[in-house]
Amino acid sequence: MIAFLLAQTIAITGGTVYPVSGPKINNATVLIRDGRIAAVGTNLAVPAGATSIDASGKWVTPGLIDGAGQMGLREIQVVQGTNEYTQRGNDVAAAFNVLEGLNPASTLIAVNRIEGVTTTLAVPGSFALPGESMIWGQAALIDLDGATIEAMRVKSPAAMVAGLSEAAKDAGGGSRAGVTARLRRLLDDAREYATRRADYRRRQIEDLSASAADLEALQPVLRGELPLIVVANRRSDIETALRIGREYRLKLILAGAAEGWMIPGEIAAAGVPVLVEPLDNIPSYDALGIRYENAALLAKGGAKVALMETTTENTRDLRQQAGNAVANGMTWEQALRAVTLTPAEIFGVAGQYGSLDAGKVANVVVWSGDPFEFSTGVEHVFIRGRDIPLRSRQTELLERYRTLPPKY
Repeated sequence: MIAFLLAQTIAITGGTVYPVSGPKINNATVLIRDGRIAAVGTNLAVPAGATSIDASGKWVTPGLIDGAGQMGLREIQVVQGTNEYTQRGNDVAAAFNVLEGLNPASTLIAVNRIEGVTTTLAVPGSFALPGESMIWGQAALIDLDGATIEAMRVKSPAAMVAGLSEAAKDAGGGSRAGVTARLRRLLDDAREYATRRADYRRRQIEDLSASAADLEALQPVLRGELPLIVVANRRSDIETALRIGREYRLKLILAGAAEGWMIPGEIAAAGVPVLVEPLDNIPSYDALGIRYENAALLAKGGAKVALMETTTENTRDLRQQAGNAVANGMTWEQALRAVTLTPAEIFGVAGQYGSLDAGKVANVVVWSGDPFEFSTGVEHVFIRGRDIPLRSRQTELLERYRTLPPKY
C-alpha cells in the first residue's frame, strides 16, 4: 500500500512536459492533487488555492527509476557495520528480504534524490560486487522519501535475485557448470517441497538443497508470480539463464548482460527484459565482449531495456548513464523510457509509476533543460506529491565552507 501524507494541490505550469506514455506537450500543466497526478495537458484551469510553480522554459518528466543498488541498505561499501544488504554464510538466501534492513535516514537518499531519482530497487547483494552467493534474496522497490520503511515501500518483494556470473562460481565448487547444476537441483527441490511439505516436516523425505524457509520463498518464483533477476554477463551465461527460464517457465529478468548485444534477438524472442549499465566498457574474463553500444543494440534487436546505476553512492548518475546510451546509439526517447516507464513495467508497477498520466503517483521532476545534459540542473523533485527540499549533506557542506573563516 502506498501512503500519502499530504492533502494539497500543486500546479506545475508552462513547461515542456514529457509524459513518456505519449508525445511531449509544449506549454503544458501538470496538476497534482493529494499525492497523485490529477491531469496533464494544455489550457488546464489552475484550481483556487493551488500552489503554482512556473516551469516556463523548463522540462518536466516522471521521476527516474533505478533498477539496482542498495539504497538505504549501506552507507560505506568497505565498512561492514554500515551494510545490511547481504546475508553472509548462505549461498541460497531466498527467504532473505532486505526491506526491514532499510534505513530511511540514510544520508545517501537525499544526495541521490535531489538529482532526479525518485524510486530505486534495493537489492540483496551488489550487482557491481556480487560475492559468492547463488540466490541473493528478495529485492524491494522503494521511493526515496519517508520517515519509515512503510512510507518508503512501493513493492516488496519486487524480485528474487540470483547470480550466474563469474562471481557465483564458488557456489558451484568453482565452476559455472556446477552453479547451473546446483540451481537446477534447487528449483527441482522447491517443486518437490511444494507437493510434499508434510513429508518434509516429518523427515520422511530425503534432504533437500535448502531450508524450508528458502524453498517456501521460491514458490512465487516457480509460479511465475515473482520475477527472478539473474546477473549474467558472458554470452554463454546469458544463454544458460534463458535456457533455465524456459525449462522452469520463470519470469526472468537479466541484469548486467554485458554481452547481450551479441544475441538481442534471442533475448527479445524469450520476452526477457534487461537491466543494463551503459557506461560499462572495460573487458574482463566475465565479459570480454563488453561495449558501450550494448543498450542501443539490445533495444534495436527488440529487447526491452531499462538502464541502471549499480554504485549506490552514484545512483544520481542514472541520467548520465542514459545520456551515454544516447551518445552510443539509443534514441533520446528510448533512453527516457528506459529510466522511467520501462523499469516500472519490469517490476510490475506501471499502473502507478513511470509516466505522467492521471491517477499515477506524483513522482515528478522539473529540470532546467535536457535531463541527459551535464549542464542541466534540477529545479524541483516531487515524490508522492511532496516538493522535496533540494538539500543533502553535500549541499550543506558546500554552504558551510563557501565562505572560509579568516586565518588567524
